[in-house]
Amino acid sequence: MLTKTPTAAYNPFFGCAIMVMAALMFGGIVTWSIYSLMKQDSEIALFTIEKPIPLQGVALSAEDRTALLTRATTFGEAARAGRAAMLEVTVAELNALIAAAPDTGYGNFREMIAFKATQPETKTLVADVCLPLNKAKFWEGKRYVVGEASFALDHSEAGPDVKLTTLTVPGKVVSQGFVDAFSSWRWVTPYQKVEPIGSVLKAIKSARVTAVGLTFSTTAAP
Repeated sequence: MLTKTPTAAYNPFFGCAIMVMAALMFGGIVTWSIYSLMKQDSEIALFTIEKPIPLQGVALSAEDRTALLTRATTFGEAARAGRAAMLEVTVAELNALIAAAPDTGYGNFREMIAFKATQPETKTLVADVCLPLNKAKFWEGKRYVVGEASFALDHSEAGPDVKLTTLTVPGKVVSQGFVDAFSSWRWVTPYQKVEPIGSVLKAIKSARVTAVGLTFSTTAAP
C-alpha cells in the first residue's frame, strides 16, 4: 500500500496569508469604488446647482391647448384603428403634449424639458433642460443640470423616441462621459408601456422633424 510522504514542512501560516491577501484585495476594491464614486460626485457638482429652475417653454392659450388635445385624440383613435392619419405639432404644441402626459413613475417631464427650436437638417430638437440627479449621499437630496440640450429623433418598432446627444451648461464644462451616460436614456420609452399611449406610439410608422415642430404619420415615409 502506497502512502504519500510530505516533501516540505507544513506551514500553518500559509492559509492565513491567503486570507489576508484576499481581505486586502477586497478592501482595495471597496476603497477604489468609494474613491471613484466620490470623485465622480465632485465632478458632477462642478456643473450642477442645488435648486431646480422653472423652465419657460413656449406656451399655448387655453383655447389652442383644447384644440390640440382634440386633434391628438382623433389621431390616436385613427392610429389604434389602423387607419391612415397624420398629426403635425409645433414646438409649443409638443411642450403642451408633454405637460398633458401622465406620470410614468419617472416624474413629469414638463419640469425637466422645454423644447424651443428644431433643426430639420440634423433631425434634432433643441430644448432647455433642468435634469435632476441624485447625490452620492442620496439622503441629501438632488442637484440639477440646467442648460441646453439637443435631442435626436429615433424610431423603432415601438414607435418614435428621442435621445440626448449634446448638453451645454453656461459657464461650465460638462464631461463627455456624463453626456454619453445620459444618451442611453430614451425619453419616450416609459410611455410604451402605458395604454392607450403605447398602442398609438406603435402605430406611428414615421416621424419627421420639421421647421416648426414634428410630423407623425401612421403610414411609412416614402
